[in-house]
Order: sequence, then C-alpha cells, then structure tokens
Amino acid sequence: MARSTRSLLAIGFGVFLLLTSIAAQAQALLDFTDAERRAIARHGPWPVEWTGDSTNRVSNTQAAIELGRRLFFDPGLSANGQVACATCHRPDRGWADGAPVSTGLTRVDRNAQGLANIRLQRWFGWDGAHDSLWSQSLRPLLDPREMGMNVATIATHLRGESELRCRYRAAFSEAPGDDDERAVVNLSKALAAFQETIVSAPTAFDLFRDALVRGDAAAAAYPIAAQRGLRLFIGRGQCNLCHLGPSFSNGEFGDVGIPFFTRPGEVDPGRHGGIKRLQASPYSRLGRFSDASGPALARATEHVELTHRNFGEFRVPSLRELTRTAPYMHNGALPDLRAVARHYSELNEDRLHADGERILRRLDLAPAEIDDLVAFLESLTAPESPDAAPRAADTCR
Repeated sequence: MARSTRSLLAIGFGVFLLLTSIAAQAQALLDFTDAERRAIARHGPWPVEWTGDSTNRVSNTQAAIELGRRLFFDPGLSANGQVACATCHRPDRGWADGAPVSTGLTRVDRNAQGLANIRLQRWFGWDGAHDSLWSQSLRPLLDPREMGMNVATIATHLRGESELRCRYRAAFSEAPGDDDERAVVNLSKALAAFQETIVSAPTAFDLFRDALVRGDAAAAAYPIAAQRGLRLFIGRGQCNLCHLGPSFSNGEFGDVGIPFFTRPGEVDPGRHGGIKRLQASPYSRLGRFSDASGPALARATEHVELTHRNFGEFRVPSLRELTRTAPYMHNGALPDLRAVARHYSELNEDRLHADGERILRRLDLAPAEIDDLVAFLESLTAPESPDAAPRAADTCR
C-alpha cells in the first residue's frame, strides 16, 4: 500500500494537532441529532482495510508494484514515445492533470480522474467499461487517441528493454514469452498493482468523524462552516445518497444534468456505451485472463443489463482529494467546487432522464449555504497529496 495503516494514522494525528491549534477559530459543535450522527459515522473509518484483487495474482506484490511503477512513467508505451500514464495522471496534481479533458496523442472527450484510492472502485472509467483495475489499465495503451499502441507493439517494447524484462521476470517468475497478449495483460496487472498503492491519508473530516463517534470534545475543533456544510450534505442536499461510505461514492452511475454532447452531432453515451464495451471485452472478469474463478467473482459483470436510462449516465466519483483534481464532471465542465455547488443549487430537473436519477432535486442554496457546502467538501482533502508506495530496493539496475 502507499503507506501502512499506522503511518496514515500518524498523519491523521498530525491533522488532529493542526485542528487543535486552530480550535479557537471553531465556534462550537453543532447539536447533531442521533440520525445525523449515524449518517456521519457511516463515512468512516478511514483508511479502509486492505483487500487485494483476486483476479490479479500479482496484486499487492512488491515486484509487480515496482514493475508497474516503472511502466506508469514510461513514454515508450506510446506510439510517439512521448506519452506515459503519468502524462494524464500526475502525482503533483492529485494523480490527474488539471485539464478539462485530457490530451494523449490527440485530445480526448473526458476529464482525467484522480487515482487516489482507485482500488476501492467496483467499476472503472467514467462509463464503467471495465470491471477490474488491470483491464482499465490496458485501455489507454490501446486507445488510438491516448497512447496508440497495439498488443504486438507493447509486447515488443516489453521484450526490448532489459530492465523491463528483469522486472517482469521478478514479478511473474518467468520471462515475457511468445504469447504477446498474455504478456501485455500481465503488464497491465503490474500497472494495476502499482496504482492500488495510491492511498490518501485521513482528513480533517475523518478526525472529526472519529471524535464524534467517540464522544470526544475534540470534534469541536472542526470548523463550524464545515459542520454546517456536512449537515446540508447529509440532510436537505441528500448528497450522501450517492456519495456514501468511507470513499464517499456508491460506485455506480447517474445522470446529474451535465450535457453529454461532445461536438455538434456527437454525444458521449456514458454508461450505455460502457456496458456495451464491457460485455464485448475479452479482458473482463468473465474472460480467460482472470486469475480467479467462481461465480461470485464475476456475478456483477455477468448480470449487468443494458437499459435506455444508462444513456448519458457517468460514474459517481469519490469526493476524497477532490480539491486536487479540478475541474469536475466527466467533461471537466465545472471549474471549481463553488461551480459544482451552484450546479446542484440551480439544477434543471427537466434535463434529467424521466426514468433516471430522480433523487436529484434543485436545491436553491443561499450564498451562505454554498460557502458552507464548499467548506465541508474542502475538508475531504488530506494535508499531503496522496503518494504511492515507497520504492523498494532496486534489483534490476
């Protein structure tokens, strides 16, 4: 993992000390009801317990993490030798790129999502076209707009670099053989193992949540504006119906009123197109490249159903670390958190699918309520940018 649970909690203690030092600026603890306290408690504790991906046999193995780290920053995995995974997922930008939509070999139509805590997702990508992180990791390599490679060119690059061959052997106990497709899928599993280690630290909200659960007076150190925003988040705003649990996401998809036209005459079908691609993919949990068997492991993939309402739906993102990953929405249409709050405040309900996400209602927030909601959302970012696992001793140089 990016940090051990102990080290993450140590960082959390640092947050506690910081909050204590500014406690004079926090006026009081709101009189949260029992129902509100239960709703708040359901957003933790953080970090969550580690569980590996049973469909990826090198999940959480150090040699694969090191191979994945090397591949993640390798522009040789692109057709022009200039684009790496890290081009759109920069560690200094919350593992996103800060652009409304990303540019690989050419401009694409979607915003680059931050990678912090990505291992907790159920579906991957804005449209959920992939049911594992390793399958998702392969997609940009093969996309002609992003990195523009194919299975044969990736395998040739893997075999042609002595360091990559060494790291591959360390991770998989064999050299990349003559089966190009298997070698490339293994490469994507190493990329996934590396990304699994990107874990965010506890935040000001987490320290507040834990103190509230304990009945600790330290909860009053949480800024009063953030407390009011939290009450709105779990109350009238009903934001926690989709942004729930420790990761602040239900892992599913919804239409939130953002236009899905990409250019005149073209639309982004969102989840509708993602389900089609998932069902056609040879790299899903149902395929021969999965390292685990059993009906439970692929039940969600097997039973996913394509419906009309999926058109224009996009993944509900986690809200953790979101101050580092602006702009927001699948197309980067909203530049900052205040714009996001105004979007839901002024929501055009007629824009939503009639049979779609009907829990959304125009909120008509007052300016002060927007301020409070933003204060709460800002408290979901840790003081330090999420990092990947420390580099292990190098044995391939």
